[in-house]
Amino acid sequence: MDIKAALRAQHIETPSWAFGNSGTRFKVFAQRGVPRDPYEKLADAAQVHAYTGIAPTVALHIPWDKVDDYADLARHARELGVGIGAINSNVFQDDDYMLGSVTHPQARVRRKATDHLLECVDIMDATGSDTLKLWFSDGINYPGQDDLRARQDRLAESLARVYGRLGEGQRFLLEYKLFEPAFYATDVPDWGTAYAHCVKLGPKAQVVVDTGHHAPGTNIEFIVAFLLREGKLGGFDFNSRFYADDDLMVGAADPFQLFRIMFEVIRGGGLRDEVAFMLDQCHNIEPKIPGQIRSVMNVQEATAKALLVDREALAAAQSAGDVLGANAVFMDAYNTDVRPLLAELRQEMGLAPDPMAAYARSGYFEKIAADRVGGEQAGWGA
Repeated sequence: MDIKAALRAQHIETPSWAFGNSGTRFKVFAQRGVPRDPYEKLADAAQVHAYTGIAPTVALHIPWDKVDDYADLARHARELGVGIGAINSNVFQDDDYMLGSVTHPQARVRRKATDHLLECVDIMDATGSDTLKLWFSDGINYPGQDDLRARQDRLAESLARVYGRLGEGQRFLLEYKLFEPAFYATDVPDWGTAYAHCVKLGPKAQVVVDTGHHAPGTNIEFIVAFLLREGKLGGFDFNSRFYADDDLMVGAADPFQLFRIMFEVIRGGGLRDEVAFMLDQCHNIEPKIPGQIRSVMNVQEATAKALLVDREALAAAQSAGDVLGANAVFMDAYNTDVRPLLAELRQEMGLAPDPMAAYARSGYFEKIAADRVGGEQAGWGA
């Protein structure tokens, strides 16, 4: 395999909401220069692509990124040198959704939620996006609060309506989450539930793996390998977790895990455009744009190391039952310093070898901090 060619072709999608203000359940922290609208979010995302060369698309979140003219927003993105990626729905920030959205016991609320999902497909049509991302906070907090099986029936009914609305070349990715905000039973709690719904619907429905949405000790790379084997891995939401869904920078908590995941991606033929590599992070205390640049670099470094695994030596050791030898092949690749390789690759692509340093020298932050004065900064819910 041509390692540089594979790295040059890699695409990592940035999320629009990572450029807005965010925080914890206790406090959202404001920063200078934060975008005030989706147009300014795209401008910041374009900076990430300009310095890394592998972040050409930006995911939107509706209604956080709601505009009057989505075709114009897509035009603006193209002028900045990026494109619109996945459209992320939001059926968790409305008072009506306290007891669920598409699985709510009341038909009126379910219709409202499903209508929003169908609206997101309309936005896909207008922006040229080919991917709809679905995450549901739906679930219950107490035994007996609602009928567990009936909620699955309601979920299936809504997913079928959305699936039927998808056009040629469009798909949706169903995301799962172990818990939060539902604490007794979440309606899509794991990859098996998401997988079962997607298999029933057909090829346009796939599973997305958020790396922060698992119980401690879960072998995420096994999930990745299985879904790739079944043709149902649609993409990733990359972040890091120490305790739960922390949404820290990818590779921050366990870079070895990220390496193991990327090895399975490569092993299963997933290093292609059909598998979406998207960041899903909240930069609460770090600067927004550098946080995204560093995250892209972390994925790129893990990918480079995974590409260096000597597959023939690994297969030979595995076939011989050489436990330590096989592990050594893995560790040799992981312990390789790939930063010189990536610096060389960037120079060949006409980029600065150190994206973080190049962005710091650019003066872009000083410019937006001075220009973006007044108005309402974007953040959670805006």
